[in-house]
Amino acid sequence: MSLIVQKYGGTSVGSVERIRNVARRVAKWRSAGHDVVVVPSAMSGETNRLIALAKEIQAQPDPRELDVIASTGEQVTIGLLAMALLELGVKARSYTGWQVKVLTDSAHTRARIDSIDEVRLRGDLAAGRVPVVAGFQGIDGEDNITTLGRGGSDTSAVALAAALKADECQIYTDVEGVYTADPRIEPDARRLRNVTFEEMLEMASLGSKVLQIRSVEFAGKFRVPTRVLSSLTDPMLPVEEESRSGTLITFEEDPHMAMEKAIISGVAAQRDEAKITVHSVPDKPGIAYAILGPIADAGINVDVIVQNVSHDGSTDLSFTLGRGDMPKAMKILKEQVQPHIKCRDVTGNEGIAKVSIVGMGMRSHAGIAAQMFRTLAEEGINIQMISTSEIKISVVIEEKYTELAVRVLHKVFDLDRV
Repeated sequence: MSLIVQKYGGTSVGSVERIRNVARRVAKWRSAGHDVVVVPSAMSGETNRLIALAKEIQAQPDPRELDVIASTGEQVTIGLLAMALLELGVKARSYTGWQVKVLTDSAHTRARIDSIDEVRLRGDLAAGRVPVVAGFQGIDGEDNITTLGRGGSDTSAVALAAALKADECQIYTDVEGVYTADPRIEPDARRLRNVTFEEMLEMASLGSKVLQIRSVEFAGKFRVPTRVLSSLTDPMLPVEEESRSGTLITFEEDPHMAMEKAIISGVAAQRDEAKITVHSVPDKPGIAYAILGPIADAGINVDVIVQNVSHDGSTDLSFTLGRGDMPKAMKILKEQVQPHIKCRDVTGNEGIAKVSIVGMGMRSHAGIAAQMFRTLAEEGINIQMISTSEIKISVVIEEKYTELAVRVLHKVFDLDRV
């Protein structure tokens, strides 16, 4: 008998019938002899509806009160799912985050988990019950309800799996696993049977929506084997078959991973990027901080940074950031930074995208960057900026070439081969 934590996203519990299907799936795993803890999200669209209601009352909702409101979506789902399990003859009990208790810091709307008291859950499991725990939420040291931010139910599930020392955390979503590329861009994209935590962390940071990045960090830190699989398959699919489906996110040192590992695991693309260039800044110590410090103080994350070669004592500094943050960043640079550092101009470009290749095999294979750059050059795609890590190479290109870049890189690295 193993202990499984199953997380179901908003699409998976988006209707009463889908909730019944989740209950059938959970009951199937229980019948196969496994202990199961379930972590559902709010029904699809519900959190957006609740936030919209709050904004009708207050344009900038008070963070504490917004958490009180937003957390109720999961409370509805856990009650409905527990009832569906009871209807099938499966003993179940629902819990909110504060009942468990999932203790977080006090950063409302983006809280981080400090600890989980798993005693009550272990008692239920020992009594043959299925605990149904609300994802996305917790409670701080002063008994205030907190939420973990968008995608926080993934983090809740992985954290519970870590606290309970579960054998596996299963993330059920509306896709069949992690793919070598976005299937909407590359029809020949294939599902990966295995991927390492490091690769998944890079993919999540590069825009893969399969898993929330904090949940991947948590899983890697606490070594929780995590599987991404579809909830839209037949809920009565045999456990033996379902347990081999999806994509298993595991550890690099696993022997079967080392033997099967391809050089490149996937190609990712981010379209919601923008680039800002600060022109003709003095080439002297501290200038990068003078430019990027105020941006960081405003809570804006920057990604790729390039400083040009100095000419006549001045240089240009460019960086990428989320497209939605560009107006705010431009305002800061023009009003606060430009008068201080006496740069010539500040310009922005929203017509860019970032395309990346990810793979553990880069560590032991030379020439990967050259192959990537040659492939793009042959298609007439100009590279504006480059960023690398040990297992990732990212390039900034014109947005109109995004799909072409993904397809040609997917092909040249043989990712279409099973």
